[in-house]
Amino acid sequence: MAMDEIEAGRARWQARYDAASKRNREFKTLSGLAVDPVYGPQAADSRFERIGWPGEYPFTRGLHATGYRGRPWTIRQFAGFGNARQTNERYKMILGAGGGGLSVAFDMPTLMGRDSDDAHSLGEVGHCGVAIDSALDMDLLFDGIPLGEVTTSMTISGPAVPIFCMYVVAAERQGVPLRALNGTLQTDIFKEYIAQKEWLFAPEPHLRLIGDLMEFCAAEVPAYKPLSVSGYHIREAGSTAAQELAFTLADGFGYVELGLSRGLDVDVFAPGLSFFFDAHIDFFEEIAKFRAARRIWARWMREVYGARTEKAQWLRFHTQTAGVSLTARQPDNNIVRTAVEALAAVLGGTQSLHTNALDEVLALPSEKAAEIALRTQQVIMEETEVVNVVDPLGGSWYVEALTDRLEAEAEEIFAKIREMGTGDITSGLLRGIEDGWFMAEIAEAAFDYQRQLEKGDKHVVGVNCHTGTTEEPLEILRVSHEVEAEQRRVLAERRVRRDQGAVDAALAALVAAARTDRNMIEPMLVAARAEATLGEICDVLREEWGTYTEPPRF
Repeated sequence: MAMDEIEAGRARWQARYDAASKRNREFKTLSGLAVDPVYGPQAADSRFERIGWPGEYPFTRGLHATGYRGRPWTIRQFAGFGNARQTNERYKMILGAGGGGLSVAFDMPTLMGRDSDDAHSLGEVGHCGVAIDSALDMDLLFDGIPLGEVTTSMTISGPAVPIFCMYVVAAERQGVPLRALNGTLQTDIFKEYIAQKEWLFAPEPHLRLIGDLMEFCAAEVPAYKPLSVSGYHIREAGSTAAQELAFTLADGFGYVELGLSRGLDVDVFAPGLSFFFDAHIDFFEEIAKFRAARRIWARWMREVYGARTEKAQWLRFHTQTAGVSLTARQPDNNIVRTAVEALAAVLGGTQSLHTNALDEVLALPSEKAAEIALRTQQVIMEETEVVNVVDPLGGSWYVEALTDRLEAEAEEIFAKIREMGTGDITSGLLRGIEDGWFMAEIAEAAFDYQRQLEKGDKHVVGVNCHTGTTEEPLEILRVSHEVEAEQRRVLAERRVRRDQGAVDAALAALVAAARTDRNMIEPMLVAARAEATLGEICDVLREEWGTYTEPPRF
């Protein structure tokens, strides 16, 4: 790019920067040296068309001209265990200690659309997250937490839509208008078939529900993001950075095609899509991955799907540090790993961040470990001064080369996905899921990494190198079996107290809607208001649509 074009871009950036609000603080180095908000080339640079200025297409350097000078990322700690009352106490601790948003972890029965008293739930209630059986549990989960003021992310996909309806009912009971709700629902069913394996039905019924949710939110809850396309679980399953990038964005393109198939305006519904990425331990590769993700998404949204507005071209993302990088041996080292991964997410421009606790490889976080994880973000935010400059690694030969390389690898994968289908992304995704292609690609990458680890080509401190230690056993959080017994007791009492006729009528109306092309959100809300349980709602749909069994792949 010629120097006059670069300077014209700088002038556009400066105008955006001057017009935007900034935080009231000094932006200087620790030694007191003033720093510019952004840095760019001093001479013509052939790469700069692909790099650009912050807040400008293709958004390689970030969505906003001000970066974190305008506002820092949201500290959104993922938490949930036991029953709703216990988790509510943890949420209040997180918010009181400086957390800016909540992220709900659900237990396995909830993730699979089962009630706590279901035979499939035995021994699992409250163990990997919070148990939610009906809208009354949502009331307790957010008791004393104003849902019109706190953004809430919910990490659930298979039964995401009925859980969303219970969340909406809890907000109604707080007196919060729907249009005031802001947050994120994961909902991403493609990644379940690809990596995490928590589905209820075959892909087509799930996509029908997701399309209904997209329509409802675009019309009724415009600030809410009904889809958080998740690469995190794809990476945790063993994929490479390029696979995480490509599979995740391809899933996102599939949801864009779903919205377009419903007749929705891409400039209206696309801003409701967000993303969720892993921040792994390879510091520079992760930064490059985030930068490439923004650039690819913007280009495809503009050139392939016809998005005209900047917001529809923006890739907004939440990041969680890599759970798979944590080790049970010398677990205090996990604090360091998490800090490095969190810093990569910040330098990559994340909008919100969860930092894992040192003991999460062993159990749900203890209160002390959760506080250390929270303070890790706050040290980065308040002490390191990395918030001073937008995309400070922009222009680095290494980072730019990695960004280009990851982008190129992702494009090769997109081409393969299209070839598997009929030319569009959605048909390729469905074919790849049915053929087990995604699973095989991730398995091969995971096997290759494990082989390098066992040969000693890759080092993990405390595991296959530097194994001497003075560590002592950790005290970990244990969820009592009494939680399950109490949850089952409470659920039984609710069933007795509720209006069973209203529940039966609501469930029948839901099934009737499922047999038409009617949007299913409103009848599902009626069922949630009547205190129909999550299992009851999901079971009538299982009976109507059937379940799904993954095809074998050898």
